[in-house]
Amino acid sequence: MQQELEYIYAVYKAGSFSRAAESLYITQPALSMAVRKIESSIGMALFDRSARPLQLTEAGRIYVASIEKMIAIDEDMNNQIHDLHELRAGGLCVGGSHYINAYILPEVMTAFGAKYPGVSLELVEASSAELAEMHRERLIDLTFSCNDDIISSFEHSESPAFSDNVLLAVSGERLNLPCALSASDVLEGKHLLPECPAIPCEAMSELEYVILSEGNNLHDRAMTIFREAGVSPRIRLEISQLATSYHLACANFGAAFVSDRMIFPNEEALRFYRIDSAVTERQFYAVLPRREYTPRTVRAFIDTFSAVLRPSGLNPSPSHRPS
Repeated sequence: MQQELEYIYAVYKAGSFSRAAESLYITQPALSMAVRKIESSIGMALFDRSARPLQLTEAGRIYVASIEKMIAIDEDMNNQIHDLHELRAGGLCVGGSHYINAYILPEVMTAFGAKYPGVSLELVEASSAELAEMHRERLIDLTFSCNDDIISSFEHSESPAFSDNVLLAVSGERLNLPCALSASDVLEGKHLLPECPAIPCEAMSELEYVILSEGNNLHDRAMTIFREAGVSPRIRLEISQLATSYHLACANFGAAFVSDRMIFPNEEALRFYRIDSAVTERQFYAVLPRREYTPRTVRAFIDTFSAVLRPSGLNPSPSHRPS
C-alpha cells in the first residue's frame, strides 16, 4: 500500500503519468494499473484524466492531503531520531532573498559550519512569494521575513531575529544637503539618533528613483514613504534586486532605498538620508514551516544567528561587498 501511495503522489507532483513513470523508473502501463487499483478499491477516480496538466478530483485532493500529512509525520519522526545523534550529521536548507543571502547570512553560515561541520548546508535564493510556497511544501527548513502576511502564515520566532533601517541613497553629484550622512556616519549609527534630521519632502520630489518592483516588501514601503511625504515619484526604473538598485545609485542613475546593513566603509559616491517615516524600520523574523517538531539543526541555526548577528543596529564592518 505504501508503494501505491508513492505512485499517486508522484503522479500528482509530475502532473502526468508519463513523467511520473520516468521519475519512478517504471513503465507507464504499470503505473496506471497501480493507480486504477486504488481508484477501484475506493470507487472513485483520483485524477481528472481529461485535464492537461492532470488535475486532482475531490477524492484525489483528500487522498493527496492525507499523503502529505503522512510525509510530514515521517519527516518529524526522522528528525527526532536524527537529533539523538547530537548534530553530528544531517542537513539544513535555508532560503532567502538575494539581500538576506548576500548581506545577512554569510557570517552566520560560516559560524554554524565551524560549530557543526557534520551538517551539510544548502542555501536557496528566491523571492518572498517563492520562499513561502517552498515553506508550504516543506522544501526549505528556514527563512527570514519582514512581511506580516508571510510571518503570520507560518511558525516564526517570538521576537525579531534582526532589524534594519531603510535609508535613501543618492549620488553626491546629484544631491548633497546638510542633512546628508556619509557611509561612516551610518556605520556609527548616527541615523538612529533621534536628533538626526530627515531629508526634506521637497528634496525628495526633485529626484528620479530606482525602486524595487511590485511584490517586493520594499516596493510597498517606498510607496508608503512617497504617499506620506506627498511626493509623486519620478520612477526611472523598477528592478527585482536590492543590491542592483544600490549599485545603480552609486553610478548616479537614480536615488534608491537601501538597507543600512548593506553599507560598507569608504563608500564615497553616495550620500545617505534618514527618512521621516515609521515604515523605514523593518523587523525580520525567523520563519519555519508548520510542523509538530522543529529539528535541532534549525534551532541550532537560529541560536547561531542570534549569537553572530545583533538584533538591531548594524553588522560589524566586513572587508568586502558582495557582488
